[in-house]
Amino acid sequence: MSRTYKATGINLKTQVLGESDKIVTILTREFGLIRAVAPGARKHNSSLGGRSGMFVVNELLIAKGRSLDKITQAQTLKTYPGLAKDLGKLAAGQYLAEIVLCQALSEQPQEELYELFNEHLHRLEAASSANPSGVLAHLAHGVFHLLALAGLTPQVQVCCLSGRPLKPDFTDPNCQIGFSIPAGGTVCLEAWKRLRKEGQRGRGAGEQGEINNQFPMPNAPFPMPHAQTVVVHRQEIPVISSRLGAMELALLQHLSQPEIMQIDGAKDHHWLSVEQILRQYAQYQLGRPIRSATLIDSYFAANHDATV
Repeated sequence: MSRTYKATGINLKTQVLGESDKIVTILTREFGLIRAVAPGARKHNSSLGGRSGMFVVNELLIAKGRSLDKITQAQTLKTYPGLAKDLGKLAAGQYLAEIVLCQALSEQPQEELYELFNEHLHRLEAASSANPSGVLAHLAHGVFHLLALAGLTPQVQVCCLSGRPLKPDFTDPNCQIGFSIPAGGTVCLEAWKRLRKEGQRGRGAGEQGEINNQFPMPNAPFPMPHAQTVVVHRQEIPVISSRLGAMELALLQHLSQPEIMQIDGAKDHHWLSVEQILRQYAQYQLGRPIRSATLIDSYFAANHDATV
């Protein structure tokens, strides 16, 4: 006889199995990520039909199986109907779910990740549908907090090269800060340019030293028994992935706060830039693309065309 266990979890992903079943991927508090069959969930009168939908939180009774566990009972505790009514919110929820799927572990309690994901779904659902930038702001906030929980937070408060604090200068319309994905965050462009110049000088000196040792001067007072190599140690110059203005830097720096900070003057295109930066950084860290991001792109492109 199969063993049974109880778990509280939220559905992250579903896929078809056979003629009437579903396989549901669930993030649970007690056991982390599990995959279980919802038998008959695709039948019209199935009690598991609605309970196996996306972003439904259930109290579950699950039977342990040889290859896949099976859901035998499900009692719904919470749903997020507001996400399904707004394409932007739904796409943002799926976007966060993809990140959670990459981070969640199996057979280990994941209570903190479970609570954080539900909290950000709640905030997305409560965001005003009349303000598209609000959805982007909540999405960026959620991505930043999920990365922080995984220990992958990008550095946005100081320069990754010099360690000096960075502050947005709203008085300078040409203010620019670099963001380097390989370096792990924000970069002062002056420090970056200085490093490039030093690297170029170092390479030149190293090459000249090697040439002189290979071909010693003919009038040298004594022969050189062994060729000497000049070793030049230089810091690797990181690639600048994107450049930020003062507003984008300010928004990034405020994402670490528990609540979204409203900054006067922040527009849709500022939040779009921030989301793009975090998306590229998250994909680099996770080692895979975020497929739901294409829905975000098409949704906000359509909204932009509708308002022009």
